[in-house]
Amino acid sequence: MEFEKIEGRGIVVLGCGRMGSALLSGWLDRGLSHAAVTVIDPVPSDWLRGTGVHVNADLPEAPAIALIAVKPQMMGEALPALRALSDTLFVSVAAGTPIAAFQAAFGDDARIVRAMPNTPAAIGRGITAIVGNDAATPDDMDLAETLLSAVGEVVHLPGEDQMDAVTGLSGSGPAYVFHMIEAMTDAGVSQGLPHDLALRLARATVAGSGALAMTGETPEQLRINVTSPNGTTQAGLEVLMAELPDLMARTVAAAADRSRALRT
Repeated sequence: MEFEKIEGRGIVVLGCGRMGSALLSGWLDRGLSHAAVTVIDPVPSDWLRGTGVHVNADLPEAPAIALIAVKPQMMGEALPALRALSDTLFVSVAAGTPIAAFQAAFGDDARIVRAMPNTPAAIGRGITAIVGNDAATPDDMDLAETLLSAVGEVVHLPGEDQMDAVTGLSGSGPAYVFHMIEAMTDAGVSQGLPHDLALRLARATVAGSGALAMTGETPEQLRINVTSPNGTTQAGLEVLMAELPDLMARTVAAAADRSRALRT
């Protein structure tokens, strides 16, 4: 059974906003029992109450995992609720909060995995980067991957120092793509299309291209495939490729720099 290690001891979820809810929904859909989950959330949603999991109830003494999904600014107030747990793997999906902050809260010998998912997790199409501290064992990393793969792909980082770059690229990346859809829509309108039609075309183009990008060919080759010499696509790319690489580099760098600043 996929969640066998969790079923027997249970899982505690600290915070059940968008990401916590996406993960919980994925686990339940994959067969994790409602009785195995205890959620701590000061303002539980109607959806959460309707799942049948334990909400703001007494915590198990030694759950297999405690998922930390509260906002970074709430850490100081929220983490003490987990300090009494024993022999528990702590998995954090909180942006900008380093492993050191959890070691300070739970002790240097605490087993901690830091994860950075992104919002497509809400539809099971996310990607999550994970890294563990020195105390986290290979079995801990496998368990964290099992948990997080319920909402998409999981990749392992060699070191926590790469997490800021991940935050800037895939963590914040969906917003960049959504803004591109907005910009493509506006560009279509400026060329005479009705807004609703331009939006439909832009959405479908980005969604379809994303699916095609996952088929195995490199993005470079896919671009070449659709670019006829001296054709319309080439004309457009001559404008886009002159500016987009530098713009995207500065965009990801700004987000990564902000991630670094949040932990200082």
